[in-house]
Amino acid sequence: MNHLLFSLPLALCLLGSLSAAAGDSLRVVKGQVSNYYIPVVNEYQLTGRVTDGSGKPLQGATVMFFASPVHCNTDAQGRFSLKATDADLHLYIYYPGMKMSNLMRTKNQREVSVVMAPGRADAGEDGPVWCNGTNVGPRREAQVTPWYDPRRPTTTTYCNPLNISYNYEPYNNNVKAGGCFRSSADPMALTYKGQYLLFSTNQGGYHYSRNLSDWDFQTASFQRLPIDDDQCAPAAFVSGDTLFYTGSTYEGLPVWYSLHPETGRWKQAVSRSVLPSWDPCLFLDDNGRLYLYYGSSNEYPLKAVELSHETFVPISKIHDVLMLHPEKHGWERFGMNNDDTTTLRPFTEGAYMTKHDGKYYLQYGAPGTEFKIYADGVYVGDSPLGPFTYQPHNPMSYKPGGFVQGAGHGGTFCDLHGQYWHVATCMLSLKYKFERRIGLYPTYFDRDGVMWANTAFGDYPQRNADYTGTDRFTGWMLLSYGKPVSVSSTDSTLVTANLSDENIRTYWSAATGNAGEWLIMDLGGSKEVRALQLNYYDRHTRQTNRANDTYYQYRVWASEDAQHWTLAVDKSDADRDTPHDYVELLQPLRTRYLKVENVHVPGRGNFCLSELRVFGRADGQAPALPRDFRVSRNKSDGRNALISWQPVGGAYGYNIYFGTAKDKLYHCITVNGTTSYDLRGLDLGTSYYFAIQSLGETGASAVSKTIRK
Repeated sequence: MNHLLFSLPLALCLLGSLSAAAGDSLRVVKGQVSNYYIPVVNEYQLTGRVTDGSGKPLQGATVMFFASPVHCNTDAQGRFSLKATDADLHLYIYYPGMKMSNLMRTKNQREVSVVMAPGRADAGEDGPVWCNGTNVGPRREAQVTPWYDPRRPTTTTYCNPLNISYNYEPYNNNVKAGGCFRSSADPMALTYKGQYLLFSTNQGGYHYSRNLSDWDFQTASFQRLPIDDDQCAPAAFVSGDTLFYTGSTYEGLPVWYSLHPETGRWKQAVSRSVLPSWDPCLFLDDNGRLYLYYGSSNEYPLKAVELSHETFVPISKIHDVLMLHPEKHGWERFGMNNDDTTTLRPFTEGAYMTKHDGKYYLQYGAPGTEFKIYADGVYVGDSPLGPFTYQPHNPMSYKPGGFVQGAGHGGTFCDLHGQYWHVATCMLSLKYKFERRIGLYPTYFDRDGVMWANTAFGDYPQRNADYTGTDRFTGWMLLSYGKPVSVSSTDSTLVTANLSDENIRTYWSAATGNAGEWLIMDLGGSKEVRALQLNYYDRHTRQTNRANDTYYQYRVWASEDAQHWTLAVDKSDADRDTPHDYVELLQPLRTRYLKVENVHVPGRGNFCLSELRVFGRADGQAPALPRDFRVSRNKSDGRNALISWQPVGGAYGYNIYFGTAKDKLYHCITVNGTTSYDLRGLDLGTSYYFAIQSLGETGASAVSKTIRK
């Protein structure tokens, strides 16, 4: 046994690769200034010969190990002898004028023969080779096509989940268990100096936009220690020309202010808040009085208090304003489908205040962020401190079906044209329960003062804030559901059906992240394509927190016969972080096949997507209404109802609408590939009206007559 000597910094970098493979031990030697860490490894000589294709020895070829300083040059006979350990399995061989060789050996293999081929060093047998085993595409300007202009800065539509640069989770036990993942949640948004600012949990800054479609990011971190949670569930408000901001806290955090948030520079208004204000909402009334709403608990109520505008200390009594009542409100029950009454009591959190037409609408999230039924309810009062009354139509923001599920713990804001919007937390919860995304929904107050968010077609293309009409749904239907997909390669047992199952929690991955990996979707016939959504996921990604080199590059090709391809979308030189990349085409694209060709994925990960979603229209009439539509409300528990119907030819899915009046069918649940739904989100003592609509590639049917239950 021999020893390799390292100082502390180098040892920390190399210990994993040196010791993990062989289970080697570690010896520590105390030096005069610092300790020295000596891995105890099985060391031996690896020998071999390097030749060209004719068998001629190559003198001076460099043989080296991946991620190691160990290397040597070949002699006149092309021979080499390289000091190796059981962890040194990955070899590179370089010689001028030859393709770089990239090969793996086994632990027991002590003799290696290498035959090198003429060519560029950056083109090995499997394409360009670098230290992470991936490659990069040619550096060239992306091409303009009739359907996409890479220089066009804006779009007129958007599609949930929002296509923002979700930060990666910091390096912690959550990442160690399931691998690197992105997340953000608990959003709120506001208008400031003609722009929309979006604040959300642990992003190291905030996003901004001029149309609610195209988002940029501004770094602004207030973190001092790695464990600081300074930007969890943030709160912000505008007073005059000043923007104020703070995060969730039990121990007290500064309240910051800025007149130029585009610079990322902030100053402290106060150095430490007073109250244990987790999930805070700061609400400035139009009379200049400031209020705080806060709380996140399954035991204690949400609270409300008036604050000093100058010192942010309380100047009124602290009021208990609401608690959950799952025994009466079915949607407040815990569980993936409001079906878990044993694990924990449900949580209430995420207070948010909106004033409209003299009324105060106190919104709150329940019952748990990791569930598809996560939603926001609302109580209404005549005073900012209450008392508040439960709105008969609840929850006000609700989306338990479709590709994007969950619409809780959010915030409501008004755009520059007077349209209200609700931005909310969406469930993903695959690698970790707090793995989440963000959705955006148009929001309304009806003539009776009922507040509701429109989540119907909430994960289909919608018109953004530049649009001033009434119907925000574009009418572009889903063309990709259940469609067959062929691929260049597959990692492990992941199946291509995951790419078209309308399930954000399943995914497919290629075997590598190399440029040239591809997938081809067959739409089943020639269709009119209007938009695409590439929902990337992270497979073997090595990235925590935020980095400037995080971006996706790809090309989309179209074909009618899968033989002759036309470039439709070229993002081969993109530099934006777009994990849910939504592409609105400049004009309709007529095609049957779509091919997505990978150019670059970040974090040394695999080319991996949870879904390729295609929107547009197929030829033909919209599907018929479902027959035999039935709603059976549970007689022993009125919070539950079983909904069923007969399948419709040409329909891939259905929208179930319900509400407290015939003209208030504000709730919508999208179901795909089935003809029943177990609804467990009703309130006791409340009558509901139900209706249904068929969804097909040729359009959506009319909405059926209502059933009262």
